[in-house]
Amino acid sequence: MRRLLVLAVLLVSSAFPASALAGGGNYGFDGGTPAHHAQVRAALEASAFDWNVVPERVTIHLRRGVLSHATRGHIWLDTRLLASGRFAWATVQDEYAHQVDFFRFDPALRLELTDRLGARHWCYEVRGLAHHEYGCERFASTLVWAFWPSKDNAYRPTSAGDEAAAMGPRPFRALVSGLLGMRNPFALG
Repeated sequence: MRRLLVLAVLLVSSAFPASALAGGGNYGFDGGTPAHHAQVRAALEASAFDWNVVPERVTIHLRRGVLSHATRGHIWLDTRLLASGRFAWATVQDEYAHQVDFFRFDPALRLELTDRLGARHWCYEVRGLAHHEYGCERFASTLVWAFWPSKDNAYRPTSAGDEAAAMGPRPFRALVSGLLGMRNPFALG
């Protein structure tokens, strides 16, 4: 009987397309516990974005009380935030999204995205603007929402003016997929 049940599950699961979840990414950890590492992995795997588009290895530094942020090839995450579980996943994805910018975007593309996302400047080249006025922040937040449209996503927009609503998910996914030469995981066919 058990054998028949396993066979039935396999047959049914093969009839449906694979999950849109992409995950991936080339990263290693500096610090943290196995539980923290598992939260980061789960966060990246929850997204349909293919983190493998980042061509270099990223070091994810896990520290208590650090302000979550990213620089080229490095991400810092607060372990207290990771302890909140799924609530932290949007921040993990946001910081990894900055790696896409650091490694894949050139000045011309950043200028185009600044305009398309309705930002004032790309990324802190002009000081003193609000977080949402920077294109790099609008890009990262919109990527998080567009590729992980879940009720559990802490970046879920509540108004058209929210940072993660810089562009609708469907046109944003099409734009990013085209710019990066990757398959749009939400495209039909």
